[in-house]
Amino acid sequence: MRRSKANPILDYKILVVDDEQGIVDSLSVVLKRSGYQITGLTDPLEAIEKVRQENFDLLILDFLMFPIHGDKVVEKIRQFNTDIYILMLTGHKDLAPPLETIKALDIQGYCEKGDRLDQLLLLVESGIKSISQMRTIRIFQEGLNKILQAVPKIYQLQPIDNILEDILSEILPLINSKNAFILVDDVTRISSGNNSIYKGIGKYKTEIEDFMVMLDPSLMEHIGSARVDKKVVILEREVIIPLINELQQDIGVIYVEGEGIQEGSKLLEIYASQAASSISNAFLHSLVNIKNDELNMTYDQLKERYMDTIEALRLVVDAKDIYTRGHSERVAYFAVKIGQSFGLSQEELELLRISGIFHDVGKIGTSDDILFKSEKLDEKEYEEIKKHPLKGAHILSAISMFKEVVPIVKCHHERVDGKGYPEGLKKEEIPFLARIISVADAFDAMMSDRHYRSKLKFEEARAQLLQGAGTQCTQTR
Repeated sequence: MRRSKANPILDYKILVVDDEQGIVDSLSVVLKRSGYQITGLTDPLEAIEKVRQENFDLLILDFLMFPIHGDKVVEKIRQFNTDIYILMLTGHKDLAPPLETIKALDIQGYCEKGDRLDQLLLLVESGIKSISQMRTIRIFQEGLNKILQAVPKIYQLQPIDNILEDILSEILPLINSKNAFILVDDVTRISSGNNSIYKGIGKYKTEIEDFMVMLDPSLMEHIGSARVDKKVVILEREVIIPLINELQQDIGVIYVEGEGIQEGSKLLEIYASQAASSISNAFLHSLVNIKNDELNMTYDQLKERYMDTIEALRLVVDAKDIYTRGHSERVAYFAVKIGQSFGLSQEELELLRISGIFHDVGKIGTSDDILFKSEKLDEKEYEEIKKHPLKGAHILSAISMFKEVVPIVKCHHERVDGKGYPEGLKKEEIPFLARIISVADAFDAMMSDRHYRSKLKFEEARAQLLQGAGTQCTQTR
């Protein structure tokens, strides 16, 4: 995270708190010189309210302060802000807060005060790097969610001109852009020589004849390079993404201008693959003489691309928390084992496997504060977590290939006694395969460490399942 003075990182805000004005001034000077936005305070109580009212990325505070010590300040801040990165300062290592306190309050680091601030600067830079990585993860997660919402719209069968317009309108929010265009080969008009379709938005919203005047040789070269090499071309404020169809042929390019191109390019690539599939789909339906096997191949490719998108979202959910990492795969495994004991067919077992993998995909839209909370959820938070089966069902309902998975995902938190969610179904109203997923989900949850409790032993988990037989499908959130 070394920075030159010509390129300071101005979007990271640091709050420095120490009841000695001289310490605050010294730290502020050093950190401002490194390019950070600094706010310094000597009153720890005022600092608590400052964090409540403003958004800070990093908090540096002294341990021994008046009228309250630093650990009490952090304790109060953690009640309403779990994201801020915290570094604690101590006058002497013997006066450092206990290790248990540091862990309990999620304090990321501490160091002794001294004339040289090298150690503190290293901790700050390490903290900023961690904050930057979390920002990237959050942006990627939000971007994937936007892609998920946009994909069903561009897959609808409609005139190609409408599809291209939808693609552009949905791509702009991914990197906060205003100007973009798309160029594709019209395979239905090759014989007439008119084999290019153009659509622009923002300053490029014009006819193709006027657009050609706007192209300079350098941009034309970059577009050609992206298409020939089938690789994304990233410029300073622009990105050119080739559109590659299911046969690995380039069918055009998407060009986008905007800030944050470097960070958003991966999201644009994911979306572009979906866009290419939807365009190919539209062309294939326009060609009345296309062969059935080509249509089937295209559908399989569309299915694979959409599966990739759903899987990416599922992995985001799974990777957010070390406590639930691998949970979906284990639920799928246990569900299949249960299904085999019932003598289910291979088709039903495969349906169980897919349902297990995607059963928690609806958590993509659930706040991290709720997912990671170690205490009991309050009523409002519990109502929010109860939405994830329905959200997952909506996500999977976007295309018909998941129609048999949808009711299983939707009902995997229903209970035999009617006290489950989201619809309070009872007994045979709950799909049989959903009941299997429920049992597998509950078993894996009990056999895994969670934020709010340690894992159970096998016999304890087995006893819990037997005790809930006839009343519950699952006891886990």
